[in-house]
Amino acid sequence: MSTIKKQLVPSFIAIFLSFFFASAFAVPPEAVTAKNGMVVTEQQLASEVGVQILRQGGNAVDAAVAVGYALAVVHPCCGNIGGGGFMLIHLANGKNIFLNFREKAPLAANAKMYLNKNGDLIPDKSTEGYLAVGVPGTVMGFELALKKYGTMTRQQVMAPAIALAEKGFVLRPGDIAILDKGTAHFQRQAKIAAVFLKKGKPYQVGDRLQQKDLAQTLRYIAQTGVAGFYKGKIAKAIVEDSQKNGGILTMKDFAQYKVEELTPLVCSYHGYQVLSAPPPSSGGVALCEMLNILEAYPLKKLGFHSSQGSHYIIEAMRFAFADRNNKLGDPDFVKNPVTTLISKEYAAQIRKEIYLDRSTPSSLLPRSPSHAENVNTTHYSLVDKWGNAVAVTYTINRFFGSYTIAGRTGFFLNDEMDDFAAKPGFANQFGLVQGEANSIQPGKRPLSSMTPTMVMKAKKPLIVLGSPGGPRIISSVLLTILNILDYGLDVQAAVDAPRFHQQWLPEWVDIEKEPTVFSAAATEKLEQMGYRFKKHVLWGAVEAIFIDPQTGLLYGGSDYRRPSGGAAGY
Repeated sequence: MSTIKKQLVPSFIAIFLSFFFASAFAVPPEAVTAKNGMVVTEQQLASEVGVQILRQGGNAVDAAVAVGYALAVVHPCCGNIGGGGFMLIHLANGKNIFLNFREKAPLAANAKMYLNKNGDLIPDKSTEGYLAVGVPGTVMGFELALKKYGTMTRQQVMAPAIALAEKGFVLRPGDIAILDKGTAHFQRQAKIAAVFLKKGKPYQVGDRLQQKDLAQTLRYIAQTGVAGFYKGKIAKAIVEDSQKNGGILTMKDFAQYKVEELTPLVCSYHGYQVLSAPPPSSGGVALCEMLNILEAYPLKKLGFHSSQGSHYIIEAMRFAFADRNNKLGDPDFVKNPVTTLISKEYAAQIRKEIYLDRSTPSSLLPRSPSHAENVNTTHYSLVDKWGNAVAVTYTINRFFGSYTIAGRTGFFLNDEMDDFAAKPGFANQFGLVQGEANSIQPGKRPLSSMTPTMVMKAKKPLIVLGSPGGPRIISSVLLTILNILDYGLDVQAAVDAPRFHQQWLPEWVDIEKEPTVFSAAATEKLEQMGYRFKKHVLWGAVEAIFIDPQTGLLYGGSDYRRPSGGAAGY
């Protein structure tokens, strides 16, 4: 075991976690262990697809593309070819790459497209239907990754997804729970109901979901690649339906779409190197800003979820989100002060503003408002036997995106236009207030909180992780890293531990309803400091891999919050 995993969990943490696991599980879960390869996703079948590719001799990038297409079939709420996202790659030769295949606003988009004549937001305009759809990037992103860094053909890595769509797969309780969230919308659209409902009624556990149209689309992509999707019959079907139903997508939007290959954002924490997402994601910037602030505090000594340690973590979140919401946007349109925001000097300035014994009212922070994205993204992590590692976070935004399927393509299109600040300074449906930096412009990518991340030790991956959850992605990744590096939890316990979140506005601190996040004593002390808490249902789904630096063993931790998910290795 590594020196990290050898650390004794302090007795108060052990007691806390024993109560937590007793309330959540009959038997506390353990991380999946493997020697040669590990895949962790939100749908067990997709994890098995990834391991299948690794067993066949593919590398982590091959497996990542195979998993991405498989999730489009077995996790249709969130896995996608109708959306976009980010891929963080570490190659065994030491090279680190970040692929940005985030969606783009159509060329006909404008800053007032979701406002009425009085300048007020029109309900649902940016979340439902074709006007909500950004130009998808996933297919082009996967193609670039596979061609430059994979070893297998497109046909090889897509074959498992095509088989799952054609033959179908048996639905488990976790799958049903997610499909049920879309039932009301499915029932209003005969084309969608024909696939995602069973004779007009919700599927039940044990039923088989087949997606024949999607199988045909995947075959077409396997044969034609980027050309077929962006210039062929798929783009034509999407544009035709868009123009018939109030959308503004054109063939030029698809023809002009590009994937960007960028340098990952890099920062450090207690001697570990952290690789994460640069803009147009806010995730890496906010994560690094938080870690820099927290590095000077003795979190380990203060204790897991102690009142004082949690006070520092909450304040780091507050200050970082104030910067995230106001200062960041698509770097092709906005000058992002990244170097300043992730500097140790800037963190030291912020620590001077953090009170020792009370919370900081958000109104006192000298920053102006800025909006948030939806919480129903998906993340997966992979490591192969050669030491290549991949972290992918991609999304169609909320569950089932814009609830549109073009023609007989078989896949849901995103509602990513809602990630822009449709009206700067006003909260979106998730409470995030964003500013002009993330306003709508033609061809612009909306700001994201997606945070695919790797923590490195001696230039090799130690932790590979990420999560869905809208703005709570960032705090979920942060807490998981702290749980491992500062509190000595193993990867499964770190992933499953209860979460809290503060995003500058609104003022309160979000906490998960069950199990208890803070002890009664810690809660009382934090309330005396001025904190107010709002309970929410469980959020996020961190899918993480810990690589033991001494033995090389891989430990996969799949979040219990997504019961359909799982870790698989060999």
